Amino acid sequence: MKSLFLKTSSLLIVLLFLSALLDVKGQTCRPSGKIRGKKPPPDQCNQKNDSDCCVEGHMYTTYKCSPAVTSHTKAKLTINSFEDGGDGGGPSECDGHYHSDNLPIVALSTGWYKGGSRCFSNITVSANGRSVKAMVVDECDSTMGCDDDHDYQPPCPSNIVDASKAVWKALGIPEDNWGDLDITWSDA
Repeated sequence: MKSLFLKTSSLLIVLLFLSALLDVKGQTCRPSGKIRGKKPPPDQCNQKNDSDCCVEGHMYTTYKCSPAVTSHTKAKLTINSFEDGGDGGGPSECDGHYHSDNLPIVALSTGWYKGGSRCFSNITVSANGRSVKAMVVDECDSTMGCDDDHDYQPPCPSNIVDASKAVWKALGIPEDNWGDLDITWSDA
């Protein structure tokens, strides 16, 4: 009886350990590859919102995934223009249109964008003691970059919520601090 109890207890401990290990592993996102930077042609990389331009020969990490979404998913908030001529490159992935930066809208890293399944869904972005609902209209591509389609900007990291100026304003962030902010977000 004692031997059965020890075997059962040992098995239970091993199963709990493996379960915890799988849970942690499911929350990580590992790089999927690298791309080599190309020098943008003259006047081809729009740096309107202090966007980075690819550097010739630099290796940029790519991701096909993003961290797991929770009720308080940690992310980096960046600023993006969704308007024609803005630093966001081409029209939005969700509908092929440009959008006003005066609307609370976002682009999500590739893994969170989930092939467009979050298109036109609202998320809640929280920072600075405030929250704002924003609609997903675009992908911040984590798998590609440094080409004309991506305005010669590097691939997005795996944890980006790229937001219009309306989102930054609603969070009460002073304009001189716009660009890169630790936030949390969740599906609304």
